[in-house]
Amino acid sequence: MPDLHAPQGAQRPGHPGRLRPSTWRYLIRRTFAGFVHDGGMDAAGSLTFFGVLAIFPAGLAVMAIIGIVGDSDEVRDQLLSILSEVAPGAVVDTADTILTNVAGSSSADVTLIISVAIAFWSSSIYVSAFGRSVNRIYGVREGRPYWKRKPIQLGLTIILLAIVMVMICLAAFSGPLVQAVGDAFGIGEGAQGVWAAVRWPAFAAAAVVLIAILYKGTGNIRLPRFGWLGLGAFLALIVMGSASVGFGLYVANFARYDEVFGAFSGVTIFLIWLFLVNVALLLGAEFNSEIERGRELQAGLPAEEHLQLPVRDAAATERRERSERITREHGRLLRRGEPLPPRPDSVVVRLRDWALRMKQRLLSPPHEN
Repeated sequence: MPDLHAPQGAQRPGHPGRLRPSTWRYLIRRTFAGFVHDGGMDAAGSLTFFGVLAIFPAGLAVMAIIGIVGDSDEVRDQLLSILSEVAPGAVVDTADTILTNVAGSSSADVTLIISVAIAFWSSSIYVSAFGRSVNRIYGVREGRPYWKRKPIQLGLTIILLAIVMVMICLAAFSGPLVQAVGDAFGIGEGAQGVWAAVRWPAFAAAAVVLIAILYKGTGNIRLPRFGWLGLGAFLALIVMGSASVGFGLYVANFARYDEVFGAFSGVTIFLIWLFLVNVALLLGAEFNSEIERGRELQAGLPAEEHLQLPVRDAAATERRERSERITREHGRLLRRGEPLPPRPDSVVVRLRDWALRMKQRLLSPPHEN
């Protein structure tokens, strides 16, 4: 647990730009060591599973909403064209199948609303899984009750999917549509040049914001300024792009997935690519945690083992710790051969105690004024 009582002489953690070169070397070394220690590869595999479960409903929600305001087929073609430049061909084929299926499954009116609502709920499972990984990286336990945690995750899912739609529009917005908008604003022939200059920087900025929101909002930890999380998000994008290009070259020139996996080769390549994306995201989160450690250490705070950051909520953690203490006590009683008393934290006991309190309240005489 964090020791929030700063030692005498400690200062407030400063801006990452003020970190000394020795601090940067220390935190970079700890980033990779921490990624291994925190089970980053296993966590990326877990996130890949939840990502597969979430990608279809997320695609349904995004394509259904885009279909209301535009041509979803044209958007799909633009996205596949862009993806083909950085990802292996098998990934593009799998993405084509996914986008075609979700676009064909969208409907209208009440059915569309229900489908999108279910899609938002299903997509939140990835946000939940990512939050557990962030908690592990920062060394905290999930202390928010489900009824507090789930609405936050749903809200984050809606925000993230909205950013994804903005990124899709940035990627697909080109050609005659750009010219038409330019004519409407009176910039005419210059519209294409202006759009070409701002399109991809805006896309990259939206991607950084999306990843930073994942880092900031999913875990049970109160992180510092939002802008500083962009450092880890920027690293994640670099690793993601490099891994995608490298994996694409490997698949195109050396791999023989068709011979090994047969008809499943496309799906296998897509899963490996999605795994590499999650590795990049977790490495960025690990980098952010070590930047915070470097800030605290340089300010004189004892952050060698635990970061000095408060948690959002500790109610569920306290209940879990009480339950663990009772379990240990029951284990000691078993070792001594003594009978086990009823668990005070069981649902039956809590319902019985609640019923007794209600009975006493109903039978007690009213207070006299």
